[in-house]
Amino acid sequence: MEYLYIAFVDTPGFFAAMIHRNLKQKYIHVVISLDENLNEAYSFGRRNPSIPLLAGFEREESDKIIKAFPTADYMVCRMKCTKEQKERIAERLRNDYKKRRSYHYAVLGLPFLVAGYPFYQKNHYTCSSYIARILEENNIFIAKKHFSLVTPKDFYLYEDKEVLFEGSLSELIEKRNRKERYGLEALYEH
Repeated sequence: MEYLYIAFVDTPGFFAAMIHRNLKQKYIHVVISLDENLNEAYSFGRRNPSIPLLAGFEREESDKIIKAFPTADYMVCRMKCTKEQKERIAERLRNDYKKRRSYHYAVLGLPFLVAGYPFYQKNHYTCSSYIARILEENNIFIAKKHFSLVTPKDFYLYEDKEVLFEGSLSELIEKRNRKERYGLEALYEH
């Protein structure tokens, strides 16, 4: 058995406040990672953490995020998958990252999402719709709805996940650094 890691993020800002109101949930951004340390993590979000309007497919860099959002809260979970599923998902993530400039945030799809109507514009995703789609393509189903309608709340409500960490990004980085110095079990100690 292998694992995929899903990180939920609560970042401040105008757009975040609008999403908070609609989802009625603390965590409004979802990230997928191939490792528990979030060293190889991807999402649809801001290309530069400080500029919300420039968004697309990116590799998450905790150093940039902590500078822009020092108080951001994270929740890290893991989901079971097969070795084959993880290999296919990893290959897809890495290939999509190579051509990341051809992927964009699904701004036009947001009104459809709020209204509950499936809408997909080629290579345009939200953070949750992209992850839902690549998981669905590998027989991991987060919710019983079209991938374009999947929100961070669906990931939050997904029962087949295990919470490993909840706290600030700075705490997560501190625990990751301890893990690198002292061993695996130091990362998710409470």
